[in-house]
Amino acid sequence: MSDLRSVEEQLARVLAAVSVLPGETMPTHESAGRTLAAPAVAAHDIPLFDNSAMDGFAVRAADVASAGPENPVALRVVADLPAGVSADPPLAAGEAARIMTGSPTPTAADAIVPFEATAGGLADSLDVVQVLEAPAPGAFIRRRGADLRAGDVVVDAGQRMGAFQVAAAVAAGADQVTVTRAPRVAVVSTGSELIAPGETVRRGLIPDSNGPLLAQLVTGADAEVVLIARVSDDGAAVAQVTADARAAGADVIVFTGGVSAGAYEPVRAAFDGHGEVEFAKVSMQPGKPQAFGTVGDGCLVFGLPGNPVSVAVSFEVFVRPALLALQGRSVIHRAHLTLTAAESWKTPPGRRQYLPAVVDLAARTVRPATAGGSGSHLAGGLAQASAFAIVPAEVAAVAVGDELDVMLVG
Repeated sequence: MSDLRSVEEQLARVLAAVSVLPGETMPTHESAGRTLAAPAVAAHDIPLFDNSAMDGFAVRAADVASAGPENPVALRVVADLPAGVSADPPLAAGEAARIMTGSPTPTAADAIVPFEATAGGLADSLDVVQVLEAPAPGAFIRRRGADLRAGDVVVDAGQRMGAFQVAAAVAAGADQVTVTRAPRVAVVSTGSELIAPGETVRRGLIPDSNGPLLAQLVTGADAEVVLIARVSDDGAAVAQVTADARAAGADVIVFTGGVSAGAYEPVRAAFDGHGEVEFAKVSMQPGKPQAFGTVGDGCLVFGLPGNPVSVAVSFEVFVRPALLALQGRSVIHRAHLTLTAAESWKTPPGRRQYLPAVVDLAARTVRPATAGGSGSHLAGGLAQASAFAIVPAEVAAVAVGDELDVMLVG
């Protein structure tokens, strides 16, 4: 019997440990990137009032029903309605009001004639306008409440407040929203070979790319990075940084490296055998060694492999869904597409492959991001990747033209 755990089993263990974070109220216009804990409800109609969809003239449609290029109908201009006015001028038979886009439509008018359909245009001194086209009743009038009515749900609970959602809620008069608190995350790279970005490299030492990688991925998942640390291959150092992360209020700690079965595995040294963090082998490539558990009052601890591609894959498969679940997000998984392989490549035996890939949405194809294949150390290829091609464990090789499940990440 295989000692490998399925991806689904590992993810289920992670999500079972997640509890949605508390909610807080904040101004809607400041809520971008947050997840609604309660629906945003319209305080008023959209549109707020009947208004003009065009620059032109508010008319009574019956007065100009016979208008045409060869039969212009003259109307007396009795009012001027620029945007922002609240006037509601009466219109008698044969009268019109000059009106700008967005201005309230006079109650007496039932159509708008665009200025392009007149012989006088929008001249300021215009006393009489010649209408050259007959509008249908209701033409170019935006009716009150046609988009939303007061009391309607604008954005539902569990949805992310992006630019469109913020704009819609503000337009509907929802001045405040209740959102979940952003998860606080500590990012810790382990490895005595790691140096800070920008330090001089030499034989045996490499830049810590995992720290910046995870910091950006965490931020992209709408969480807050509260600690970034780098520790040597020392279990005591891992224990100390765990305490530091908890003191910083972290809801989640993500370690990279130190979770496998080598001689210097500091995350395993710090947690293995204590019952808080479990170490498992998952049937995936890259990312087979995984650690997960909770410490203290429910702080989630992830231990990811140390190679950069393994980190990126493991984050997308396990950490990102957990961060979104902490926020109460209704959708916690990336979008997937079925695309056709543009190149052939070999796959690891018996494990599901997550291959950094380049997609061509126009051609509906996918190809590896690097010529080097699926090596977990090939950090350079991540610069080209916008997706992960997911190949089932039972597939030994991908051929040109094969259909593949593709997770979009960029």
